[in-house]
Amino acid sequence: MNGISRRGLLKTGVAAGVLGLSGMPLRAQTRGGKFTAGLSGANTSDSWDGRTHSDVFMISAALGGVFDALTEVAADGSLQGELAESWEASPDAKVWTFNLRQGVTFHNGKAFGADDVIESLQLHVAEGSKSAAQPLVAAITEMKKITEHQVQFTLETGNADFPYLMSDYHLLMYPAGQIDEAIAQGIGTGLYSVAAFDPGVRFVGRRVPDHYKGDSAGFFDEIELIAINDNTARMNALMTGQVDAVNRIDFKVEALLNANPNVRIQEVTGNQHYTFPMLTQVAPFDDVNVRQALKYGINRQEMVDKILLGHGKVGNDSPIGPANQYYAGDMEQLAYDPDKAKFHLQQAGLDNVNIDLSASNAAFEGAVDAAQLYQASAAPAGININVIQEPADGYWSNVWLKKPFCASYWTGRSTEDWMFSSAYEAGVPWNDSQWDHPRFQELLYAARAELDSDKRREQYAEMQMILRDEGGVIIPMFANFVQAVSNRISTPDTVGNTAQMDNNRMLERWSVA
Repeated sequence: MNGISRRGLLKTGVAAGVLGLSGMPLRAQTRGGKFTAGLSGANTSDSWDGRTHSDVFMISAALGGVFDALTEVAADGSLQGELAESWEASPDAKVWTFNLRQGVTFHNGKAFGADDVIESLQLHVAEGSKSAAQPLVAAITEMKKITEHQVQFTLETGNADFPYLMSDYHLLMYPAGQIDEAIAQGIGTGLYSVAAFDPGVRFVGRRVPDHYKGDSAGFFDEIELIAINDNTARMNALMTGQVDAVNRIDFKVEALLNANPNVRIQEVTGNQHYTFPMLTQVAPFDDVNVRQALKYGINRQEMVDKILLGHGKVGNDSPIGPANQYYAGDMEQLAYDPDKAKFHLQQAGLDNVNIDLSASNAAFEGAVDAAQLYQASAAPAGININVIQEPADGYWSNVWLKKPFCASYWTGRSTEDWMFSSAYEAGVPWNDSQWDHPRFQELLYAARAELDSDKRREQYAEMQMILRDEGGVIIPMFANFVQAVSNRISTPDTVGNTAQMDNNRMLERWSVA
């Protein structure tokens, strides 16, 4: 990893703030103008409650626009301070002290300080909270206000990755005592204040004057995000100049985009992966042999070729990808093998099995086609998949986490513990396979507190192997982030690879050309 490493942060206490607020050296930026993006992933239930954010539209509007977090993953993968100016840890990485940036105000004029941090984080562990960041905050046993601009966190166990976790897009900072109002109106400390917000339709923001980031970020006077969930409509909006950028390009029209002199395609390799999670506490997925049959019944290379059109690589049922420090790239690859799939069905006492698979292109572009490819490849093994095409609006609230077998996607996370804690730790809200494996959980807690990098590598390698062999999430492919931008917009030389649209930070990093 470039920049300040996790070990370096832990051992020296160096402040990420030394990298500068913009995160990357930028070319000369043009101030002013308007930027309009057409994005998928919007829903009519969208709000400014960071606990509910799950896709690019609201993540970009919130963390990249209206709100800030304590830390930020820069475009080169290094960590920098956002509302936290610096931090330091105890030798066992169990006690972390964060020094907060001074002179920061919310959009309603309230000064930012330690109380805002504590109340904002407590939202995620409040009774009834379904926040995906709940396990990240639950690991904090004590939050103590030292001064108005210093907060100390005591963790249940040491965690060398803790500053990275504070960049999670759910962990938005709200004004203490005014959180309900801030969620209702969109009151943050971000570069843009809310001018208009119609959930599932559009968001308009205007540049905050005299912002604490100064001239190093937020180069547009006005930004607009338009919800365009339909793939064809989104591509047309870019090619006709209605929008300046789109996410998730349709590979079927890639040639048309390339032929357009006013448009350029950005492709970034990261940890984004497309998945088919199974609820492992629900029959027949509670039988490891059925899960193994489904793993051998999917033709991964065919999906990379036909769904991604080569813009990615085959997955191996582990969410840890090539951008992670402890990626087990030498782990033997699961291959399509209908005979092995049939064998495992027989080990489960079945000659065949009938399974419903819920899919929508809201999960990922081509999800329905991918489900149909899966249906065809699994059939020779006696696995009869009934593809149920679900509506796009409400997919994440009505299908994902609720249906026993469905299509999904993850952008991945910057660290292994962050990824596993979000989706594979037993009992966490976004554990979309209801995964609870004793050895895996034991390794998860041990690796989290382990400061020896070699030991950590061994632990994470074993965890990846357990998921490949026994896990409840099929990960057929890692997909590159492929987006398109108008030539009237300038982007940095390095574009982030931990999430779509420059780590969801396009609103603060891009400018008019």
